Amino acid sequence: MATSETNPESGPVNPNVQHSGGTVYATPYVAPAHGSVGLGERPEKFNGKDFKRWQQKILFYLTTLNLARFLQEDAPDLGENPDRQSVAVVDAWKHSDFLCKNYILNGLDNALYNVYSPMVNEKALWESLERKYKTEDVGSKKFVVDKFLDFKIVNSKTVISQVQEFQLILHDIHAEGMHKRKEMKLEDLIVRLRIEEDNRQSEKKASNYHQEAKANKLKARRNDWIDKSTLHLGRLGSGLFYGVDQLDVDEINELQRNRLISEQIFPN
Repeated sequence: MATSETNPESGPVNPNVQHSGGTVYATPYVAPAHGSVGLGERPEKFNGKDFKRWQQKILFYLTTLNLARFLQEDAPDLGENPDRQSVAVVDAWKHSDFLCKNYILNGLDNALYNVYSPMVNEKALWESLERKYKTEDVGSKKFVVDKFLDFKIVNSKTVISQVQEFQLILHDIHAEGMHKRKEMKLEDLIVRLRIEEDNRQSEKKASNYHQEAKANKLKARRNDWIDKSTLHLGRLGSGLFYGVDQLDVDEINELQRNRLISEQIFPN
């Protein structure tokens, strides 16, 4: 036990003050530190949207509380003849498990709290949230990507309104964590949209041409002489008939079609 010295002339001597001849040296008093580890900011309550972002925040929050490991640990087994130490370990684990579960539940809004509060432990709660909302996040991303790919310029709307609509789509993509590699100026954006629209028109024309080609099939009544046989028209190999009850006119033989009809090769 520390005792203070007494000077008969001036009374008690401060133990933090040292005397050396005529000079006095003061030693500062340092209070014992009761420092506490700073905790992370509590995340906002989860309402069913942006699950991935909320999950990362709540996971960091649980890590600062040394509770994150309980999301993957199972309760320890007491065994058949547990001793006092084993019982104490299990009780401590259950207490931490209870805290972890309720930290997660308190991170949910009231509607979701009522749904997930009956969960047995935080591991089951965590896995249930992942199964439910990770799947919905994937569906949301797919919906945003579909909007981006299906966007096209139309003449019935102003360019400004369509550019604003496209910017909203880009904002949704950014919110889902999908980013473009480089920035795009407004002029580049309009040019790209025009190119995309031209490509769509070209694909549409090609599709219409393909459908028209399918329509250029001549069908005839059943004739035994054409069944499972081949008939060449015009110059050798310039056209080919094949199939049963169906006549395909090759593009090379397109000029022969009117002749076939006019000569009534296949009577009505």
